[in-house]
Amino acid sequence: MKQLKLVLLLTLISTPIFSQQESKPMKEVLSEYKFETKSLTLDSLDISYVKEGNGNKTLLFLHGLSSNSDAWSKNIETLSKNYTCIALDLPGYGKSSKPKVDYTPTFFADVVYQFLQKLKLKNVVLVGHSMGGQASIKIAVQYPEVIDKLILVAPAGLEQFTKTEGDMIRNIYTSEMVKYTTDEQIRKNYALNFYKQPEDVSKMIEDRINIKSSSDFDAHCEAIVKSVSGMIDDPVFENLKDINQKTLVIFGKNDMLIPNRYFHPTLSVEKIGEIAKEQIKSVIVEYIDESGHFVQFEKPEGINTLINTFVNKTD
Repeated sequence: MKQLKLVLLLTLISTPIFSQQESKPMKEVLSEYKFETKSLTLDSLDISYVKEGNGNKTLLFLHGLSSNSDAWSKNIETLSKNYTCIALDLPGYGKSSKPKVDYTPTFFADVVYQFLQKLKLKNVVLVGHSMGGQASIKIAVQYPEVIDKLILVAPAGLEQFTKTEGDMIRNIYTSEMVKYTTDEQIRKNYALNFYKQPEDVSKMIEDRINIKSSSDFDAHCEAIVKSVSGMIDDPVFENLKDINQKTLVIFGKNDMLIPNRYFHPTLSVEKIGEIAKEQIKSVIVEYIDESGHFVQFEKPEGINTLINTFVNKTD
């Protein structure tokens, strides 16, 4: 029970697991996204993405662990009226390739940079959630010339873990643990992401259940586990002071996954926000009431308003 509690309180969206059956690849097993998916090739990687709107400014969205670009559908639906909105399925997730690589924030940063270059995107505001937030910090620091502003939604990487804590997470969060999570536990894991779970989360849950039949499910499980290790092995805390872009950090006030309640029971989400204020040069920190870790899906109106105000802020 103690180990299960630790897994559930990791700082990212939990994932389901199933026995694999011979079947279609995950991109064909997943239900249709809210918006039509496109695809491009970067070296040997097929990257799936959605693109809506044609505004002068581009919002580039990066999802969290065990998620995909459809996680941003409620934001894209509104924001694409004024901006070009692009959301990727990061490698290892959704309808993109699932290569045998080290899934570190630096790896994701390099892929996203190549993506930006290939599409020749300009005036980019980078928006990252959870794991995607940690990757976004790496991108903003390593490739500052391609990112105008930075938005971090319940980002991983601000909370630090000791070597002992990191080793414990790695030892517990294994491919086997991911692969054999029961359907009941999947539903409980999803509930942890919300203050009040929206009804349409059922689509995400059923997708997670259905991918057990995909031919590349094992590769997906491995990507999840390596992504967790990657966030531990490739931290971004020391990079925070090097962020030169104007930055907006948003948390759900009732986030149950950040900070990690198992390792840091006395640390609050407000204290994580204070870390952002202390470490990032030009930052605004906002909290959304009655919302959890998956705040952009639970309270999209509040998030969309904050994003729109921040993007158009000139001072």
